[in-house]
Amino acid sequence: MARMPSAERRRQLTEAAIRAMTRDGVAKTTTRSIAAEAGVSLSVFHYCFDSKQALVESVITTITDHYVTVVKDAIRPRPTLRETVRAGFQAYWDHVSAHPGEHLLTYELTQYALHQPGFEHLARRQYELYSETYGELIDQLRHSMDFELRVPVPVLARYLAAMTDGLTLNFLVLGDDAVWADVLDTIVDHVAGLVRDEDEARPDVR
Repeated sequence: MARMPSAERRRQLTEAAIRAMTRDGVAKTTTRSIAAEAGVSLSVFHYCFDSKQALVESVITTITDHYVTVVKDAIRPRPTLRETVRAGFQAYWDHVSAHPGEHLLTYELTQYALHQPGFEHLARRQYELYSETYGELIDQLRHSMDFELRVPVPVLARYLAAMTDGLTLNFLVLGDDAVWADVLDTIVDHVAGLVRDEDEARPDVR
């Protein structure tokens, strides 16, 4: 077997874990089955991950990275802020539609972590990561399009994380429907409405 840098091997095993967990469920996925999915020995797995906690955290981070990369590319500045925000949400939604099993896995990971003694902090970390990710995306937009918000970035980030979480679960339960485009438009209108206009931003000099 060709030698591979440890970071690359961890990535390989994490992606294998995502495939195995999506197919078989978190509880039924073992370190042995992940190693088999990746085509490596069990000793290689234990060399890269010293615990299942470390693996689960890597899975959560990697799944988030999958769609964040797509969204970051999509929110390059467009003629209007609304168009830019809409493109970002559409990119996320396209990822959900294309990879529903992967997104369903995130909810299973949350439940697993909350019910597995010693894993509870991973569920908290998962949702903190969602908020932090939105905060980074908002800052990316603010720096590229130069606008001010009516609410603090951390508040908007947590709100968007909670809204997206609920919306995604609704989609996974109810399935594809034309109503989702209108729902996304409504969300975008709301977010665009949280941007200060020039008159608000201008100090009162009277």
